[in-house]
Amino acid sequence: MSANAAKPLVVGDRVAVVATSSPVYQPERLTRGLAALRDAGFLIEWDPDVLTPRGYLAGTDTERARAFNRVLERSDIKGIFCTRGGYGATRMLDQINYEAARRNPKLLVGFSDVTALHLALQKHAGWASLSGPVVAEWGEISDVAKRDFLALARGATPNPLLGPGGERLAALREGSANGVLLGGNLSMVARLIGTPYLPAHDGALLFLEEVGERPYRIDALFSQLHNAGILNSIGGLILGAFTGWESERSVPTLTPAEIFEDYFRDVRYPVATGLPYGHFPDRATVPIGVRARLTVTDGSAELAVLEPVVR
Repeated sequence: MSANAAKPLVVGDRVAVVATSSPVYQPERLTRGLAALRDAGFLIEWDPDVLTPRGYLAGTDTERARAFNRVLERSDIKGIFCTRGGYGATRMLDQINYEAARRNPKLLVGFSDVTALHLALQKHAGWASLSGPVVAEWGEISDVAKRDFLALARGATPNPLLGPGGERLAALREGSANGVLLGGNLSMVARLIGTPYLPAHDGALLFLEEVGERPYRIDALFSQLHNAGILNSIGGLILGAFTGWESERSVPTLTPAEIFEDYFRDVRYPVATGLPYGHFPDRATVPIGVRARLTVTDGSAELAVLEPVVR
């Protein structure tokens, strides 16, 4: 169990909506998402006036960090839902009040760029969290995806973890391993290498996804993880969706599947593919910072969550 888990989210809880990265360019998506969160039974705290968008950022680093820290300092806020990903979370990691986070653990919910916050708060505040739908997606995801998210937010430990459509993992490298679930977006994990914000990864079960990166860049990111020693020290790997990699130009390339084979066909730990987790609305919500078990046989693979994210 995470050293500093939040309490389960229940109907009537007060949750904060925060913009940690880029602005939501389609305000109607945010409006629908806020309504869907209210329909789920949460009391929403959201003040869009505290930030003035600046280019691809939802506000200056200081403004976004100040708004985030105000939420961390409040014991009546039980969860933090990020408006969207994009870019910008890494720019404010050194301004976060981690001491306040340790005093007032909350359930952080977000995806993509929010990976940086998930991992930094796991490292410095002991938080477990959910790599789940951002607010701009809440008006678009299926009832099953909402149900699965809410079950995890209330303490479920799915065995196995399935996608909203019942999707299962596929085998790449056989084996079995228990470890702490860490990961999220591949680029964000790579950007934290060499910083104080990447949690210890020895024996961890690492899950990864990516969007919009050409295969040579996916290859380079895995090369960075390999050369930094991460791919040699983890206990298992779960590969999600790698989407938007196709080039419009007709140039020689490897596919992501071929890259996975190059890096992982001979590793000592289990590797699974096909996690229904990536840049599309109806994906699996995946816990971060809790123990899980990955079992890969010749014909199947399963990820079992062994601890609740909340307690």
